[in-house]
Amino acid sequence: MMDGVSDQPDAAPDAASATANRVRLLAGIAVAVLVADIITKTIAVAYRTDALPFSFEDSDKKAAGYTVDLCRSIIGVIERQIGVSPLQVKWVPVTTQNRFSTIASGQADMECGASTVTLGRMREVSFSTLTFLDGTGLLVRRSTPGASLLDLGGKKIGVISGTSNERAVAEALKAQVVTATVVPVPTREEGLAQLEAGTIDAFASDRVLLVGLASRAKDPKSLALLLDALSYEPYAIALPRGDWAMKQAVDAALAQIYRSSAIGEIYARWFSSMGKPGPVIEAMYGMGRLPE
Repeated sequence: MMDGVSDQPDAAPDAASATANRVRLLAGIAVAVLVADIITKTIAVAYRTDALPFSFEDSDKKAAGYTVDLCRSIIGVIERQIGVSPLQVKWVPVTTQNRFSTIASGQADMECGASTVTLGRMREVSFSTLTFLDGTGLLVRRSTPGASLLDLGGKKIGVISGTSNERAVAEALKAQVVTATVVPVPTREEGLAQLEAGTIDAFASDRVLLVGLASRAKDPKSLALLLDALSYEPYAIALPRGDWAMKQAVDAALAQIYRSSAIGEIYARWFSSMGKPGPVIEAMYGMGRLPE
């Protein structure tokens, strides 16, 4: 947990002890490991600056997005559970490359971005219950012939190195016996720039992220999302590995949110153009409504 400064730095040790004891006695949520944050009233939340509509910086350079709103609601639930309000949130911007190391090194308590749960990543961090389901897609220029990965033979496909999308593209090319050149790019913005310039013929990323990325193009109507879904991408909030109490606190908060009308409001805020949640997303929410 992150160090912080109490609103009352000269409070007697007995007061801090009483707060800690109250925390341990609270039913329904395991927050003993959160004592340090409760006393300092500080929690550090990592967020992405480039993962619209899940996690990005708005025009005021503030964290925004679907997952960011989920994390704000989670913090609100924890505040009510422990009777300490407000917890001061320290927002920590992260990249695709350093998001998990930021959690593992203790620089942030949770990562609220667009992170896919994989067994390999579980060696470095833990994850909450699922928050969204997506798949790897391909963004192309409308002038590009064809409508699927099979039509990209001999073409150049950009993808961010070290992501699950990179692995999905490699596996799909092999499975469908398509010969294409995979071009590593450092960020989605660079991928979009190269696609618009014609340096690459397609850019691979999570499908919903590609929709958000295309909206930032110079001419959004010049781009199209192919129908292919190359992988299954289950999203969750990254948490410190081995911190079971933090995970239980976050999962309990998500369960409460999924049982309430709040999740529908959060979803509509960011995905209204997609209509109501589909059956797969609804099933995911249902599985996240863990009983007390």
